[in-house]
Amino acid sequence: MRPTAPLWASGFRPFFLLGVAYGAVLMYAWAFALASPDATPWPAFVARSWHAREMLFGFAVAIVAGVVLTALPSWAGTQEEVHGTRLAQLAALWLAGRIAFWVAAASTYRWIAAVDLLFLPALLATVLPQLLRVANMRYLLLAPVLGILYAAQLATQFVDDPSGTAAMRLAMHAAVYAIVVLYALAGGLFTPVFTGNALRARGRGDQAAFVPALDATAIGLVVVLAALDLARASDAWIGIAALACALVHGWRVARWRGWRAAGDRIVLAMNLGFAWLVAAFALRAAAALGGLVPVDAWIHAFTVGSLGMMMIGLMTRVVLRHTGRALVVSPVIVAAAAGMFAAALLRLAASVHRWGNVPVALSALLWALAFSAWLVRCAPMLLAPSLPRQPAPGPASHSGRG
Repeated sequence: MRPTAPLWASGFRPFFLLGVAYGAVLMYAWAFALASPDATPWPAFVARSWHAREMLFGFAVAIVAGVVLTALPSWAGTQEEVHGTRLAQLAALWLAGRIAFWVAAASTYRWIAAVDLLFLPALLATVLPQLLRVANMRYLLLAPVLGILYAAQLATQFVDDPSGTAAMRLAMHAAVYAIVVLYALAGGLFTPVFTGNALRARGRGDQAAFVPALDATAIGLVVVLAALDLARASDAWIGIAALACALVHGWRVARWRGWRAAGDRIVLAMNLGFAWLVAAFALRAAAALGGLVPVDAWIHAFTVGSLGMMMIGLMTRVVLRHTGRALVVSPVIVAAAAGMFAAALLRLAASVHRWGNVPVALSALLWALAFSAWLVRCAPMLLAPSLPRQPAPGPASHSGRG
């Protein structure tokens, strides 16, 4: 496809399209592997860590790239969005990494997977010039977060046995924590802004004022929790840090008053994503302080519930807004968000009660169906030229259904 085609007009277009499609295929295959372990669709699916690795460094990284490449020009105030040939080259690097990974997983030529290590450095090199120009210094955190994510990815390349070693597990947890920090940073900007738009549109108040000290504390506590957890500190210290995260992030989210704008489906999905984040911290505290739930329960609450809901909401908003469509959510997207929420509940229940593979497979299937529905609705917009830009949401122009 020519670099001048609509697909290469903005960073969210190829990375949302490719990332969601890849994630859905992975989850369909994973559901099949769980339900039929004797008939795995690909050699790599005999190892759970391969599934987790690609969901992080394949699917999640693609969505992160799409959001960052689209939002950064506004953050930096440059409006210099990456597009055309440069964007096509970045997407090609990401795709080459996925192909190399699966070829390596099915052969003895493990070194081929090193191609996958090219994308994150290329992404960082692309965004760093604009990052250095941002007025708000907290966005500079994006650079070390991407660096940590890359270090975790690099570590997975040197694990001799990918079926679940301690080294692989540590690298995966480091990657999850890096994404949590990015989520708390970027999501903590978008969500209150969009919630404020919806509140004003309904005459129910205004956006909650940003409190830099609160935001810094919330993000700092996640860093502390990550450091303690990855360093295998005592359960008491991990539990205290996780509980502090739950309380501070709970306070942060409550200030946004998202429940008063629940009629806005995008805002509802994004606020529910943060509610799942608070629940994830609470679950980590419960596991550490009383052994009430399995240690990994928080990861499922975050990756399926928090990330899933936020992605459905934020990606829908970005696609509609940046392709010139009205912020009106179709029933297909509402069904996708409901399916994602159900997938998170089922996955968490299966983790807590240890119900075996079948409920986990059903959760994976619900997840894949949710993103498939999103793709059916949004792929045509990603591939088509943008419409004339709609007025920015405000009291007079926001439909209340975005």
